[in-house]
Amino acid sequence: MGNIIAIVGRPNVGKSTFFNRLTETRHAIVDSTSGVTRDRHYGKSDWNGIEFSLIDTGGYIVGSEDVFEKEICKQVDLAIDETDVILFMLDAKDGLTAMDEEVAILLRKSKKKVFVVANKVDSLSKTHEVSEFYSLGLGEVYPVSAINGSGTGDLLDEVVKEFEVVKEEDVPEIPKIAVIGRPNVGKSSFINALLGDERNIVTPVPGTTRDSIYTPYRNFGFDFLLVDTAGLRKKGKVHENIEFYSVMRSIRAIENSDVCLLLVDASVGFDIQDLNIMHIAEKNKKGVVVIVNKWDLVEKETNTHLAFEERIRSKMAPFDDVPIIFTSVVTKQRVIKALDLAKQVYNSRSLKISTSKLNNLLLPIIERFPPPSHKSRYVKIKYITQLPLRYPAFVFFCNHPQYIKDPYSRFLENKIRENFNFTGVPIQIFFRPK
Repeated sequence: MGNIIAIVGRPNVGKSTFFNRLTETRHAIVDSTSGVTRDRHYGKSDWNGIEFSLIDTGGYIVGSEDVFEKEICKQVDLAIDETDVILFMLDAKDGLTAMDEEVAILLRKSKKKVFVVANKVDSLSKTHEVSEFYSLGLGEVYPVSAINGSGTGDLLDEVVKEFEVVKEEDVPEIPKIAVIGRPNVGKSSFINALLGDERNIVTPVPGTTRDSIYTPYRNFGFDFLLVDTAGLRKKGKVHENIEFYSVMRSIRAIENSDVCLLLVDASVGFDIQDLNIMHIAEKNKKGVVVIVNKWDLVEKETNTHLAFEERIRSKMAPFDDVPIIFTSVVTKQRVIKALDLAKQVYNSRSLKISTSKLNNLLLPIIERFPPPSHKSRYVKIKYITQLPLRYPAFVFFCNHPQYIKDPYSRFLENKIRENFNFTGVPIQIFFRPK
């Protein structure tokens, strides 16, 4: 289940450096996404087997010192609202500043667990420099160096203790579907079109966050859990930071789902923010259905939808084997068809292929189109099997796994997709020594 950490603090204390250290040095991490909203960074990491998402709230603020203070307070407010744990980063070399104290006032009022992180403590001899930070009244101070990594392990040991580990049996084993997308694409309208006036479908199911995150949906022959997103709960304090808020909520929804319905505004097109939100779903190995909403507002000629679909797929590449459907939530056109596609993608994500079938199919193809040789060394793939995970992942055992490059990995993924229905589902491929 999703655990979210936000790194907050004034500019230039090393938030992004620390973010990069956590996301680039843990091997389980998928690369971080730049520009989810402006310069915001989102990444996945894990510590002692416990996964979490990391939000770097830096890179957002421009302008004078006055603007700095106002914007920092806004983003801290949002971090308090939407994350599980807050890392409050300070600069041990600069010492305590007035702006740090402003942020601390906000954090003291919150009910969230806050870890005070004193950065730029590059040697043991400098650990005494952090003592003044205890005056903030936020508890233990953790000295770290984002540059060389010292102190990071001790901090993360304590951070992961805060995460609630939910037993799988607490949540029913039925599809969990999230409606995601940037602001004003029609997420609320889509959810309202589904829920209508059905009162039997709004019983909350206990989940992992401080509120219930799942709403059971039983209608039109469907039985699934709708993951709570921005459309289901309204917050009063979101004004200028609507993008940041939307992405934070999307991340939580994505992490608690099996399949994501990504709503796109037909009158705007598939833009960089849509793509970034889709990448977050892809990195989390979730199924994806793209729903082009407000299609009734688009002037159409013959094959308009085919040209629109082609533009979306070209931007999504290489992960472009995704169902795309054109809807109008206002007229409820094809809303039920979108649910049908979500169910199909859920089934595809759960698909298990026998080892014998995989080897009988793929080994002859590999023999005809072997991996390119590297420095006169030939790679021989001997055996393939699917891993027992919640999403499709395959291991190819071979003599020189380090010499297989991305293009050949994509070639193998395409062959798997050509022969088995994994439409809408990210596939992970590993190469291991035999």
